[in-house]
Amino acid sequence: MKTTAVRIYGVNDLRMETFELPELRDDEILARVISDSICMSTHKLALQGEKHKRVRHKLASNPVIVGHEFCGIIEKVGKKWAGKYKEGSKFAIQPALNYQGTLWAPGYSYEYIGGDATYIIIPREVMEMDCLLEYKVDNFFMGSLSEPVSCIVGAFHAQYHTKAGSYIHEMGIKEGGSLALLAGVGPMGLGAIDYALHNSRKPSRLVVTDIDDARLARAAELLSVEEAKKQGVELHYVNTKDMTDPVAYLKELNRGKLYDDVFVFAPVKPVIEMGDRLLGHDGCLNFFAGPTDPAFQASLNFYNVHYESHHLVGTSGGNTDDMIESLEMMAQGKLNPVFMITHVGGLNAVADTVINLDKIPGGKKLIYTHKKMDLVAIADFAERGKTDPFYAELDRICKSHGNLWSKEAEDYVLAHAPDV
Repeated sequence: MKTTAVRIYGVNDLRMETFELPELRDDEILARVISDSICMSTHKLALQGEKHKRVRHKLASNPVIVGHEFCGIIEKVGKKWAGKYKEGSKFAIQPALNYQGTLWAPGYSYEYIGGDATYIIIPREVMEMDCLLEYKVDNFFMGSLSEPVSCIVGAFHAQYHTKAGSYIHEMGIKEGGSLALLAGVGPMGLGAIDYALHNSRKPSRLVVTDIDDARLARAAELLSVEEAKKQGVELHYVNTKDMTDPVAYLKELNRGKLYDDVFVFAPVKPVIEMGDRLLGHDGCLNFFAGPTDPAFQASLNFYNVHYESHHLVGTSGGNTDDMIESLEMMAQGKLNPVFMITHVGGLNAVADTVINLDKIPGGKKLIYTHKKMDLVAIADFAERGKTDPFYAELDRICKSHGNLWSKEAEDYVLAHAPDV
């Protein structure tokens, strides 16, 4: 059967094409993709082309389908998997397969599976690694957010602490401790705030910094100080832009103490170094943001590594357990990452969005792969709606849901947006 997909042929060479999928094998699954959210990692793939660590083919001759944060419906199950997977069921995929020690992943490494496609063939290794996951929520966009949420879950699980005289690592943020999220009100930072407040292992104090008042105000509206208090967490939002000594101020917010856990959400040298200076004894610094420069460096205080037991960790993606936890918490209503979504578009908008993602403000860019739509910010629906009834109705729907995306908005797009 035919699929329409966005494939990468080289550096910033992304093309939307219609082509034939091969015949389905007994150990494969045919699926229909409904939604994909565009990740900064795909932008890095576009910048690096074949130099990207997850690319395994010559892209010019074997282009791969991009996109790895996707959700859809299983259409046909090969004989090998007939007893495990059901046709017509919803799915999400953990793209970090960790297959036989490789970095292979949908969205980077395969010709026939990626999020930015109408139909895909899921290869056997996805099922063998138990990375094809059942999705039980009544919409698709949350399934596309489960992968980025799993990255946050994995990062929190990767934190560790020790006790004096012990070499045993106690995994996770320090329960009841102090947590700082630096540059923490972007889409992933918002997800981290949500998880920190609603996960069973909570800090007692959470401080979130940024240098933009509008972003901080939006974060405080979506994840309020009052909601944090209900969860037993003291939450502070801080703009450090014009501070002469932000470390001293943030230390004062923490009752004069340094922090147990610090996350850095921007690959910016001064921010990393500020995070290092904020770490207390046995503190753990998580460099969450992935840089594009392979020679990127920042200074760390190795005196404190030696005498104050400072730890440094970094994660790239989550694992299957992290994604299962994400899906379960969303299904239970404990996590609601919808606030990550700020833009919506169709498959035709993918190539330009991926290439220019670092220049497009806002959070997650959600794509409906069977639809033809410009990438438009939810905040701009009203303006578009002055001349286009389609966006006027989308604006009305989103305003009725607190200016956020919703199942109602998704259902409207799926029913009324033109097909690609």
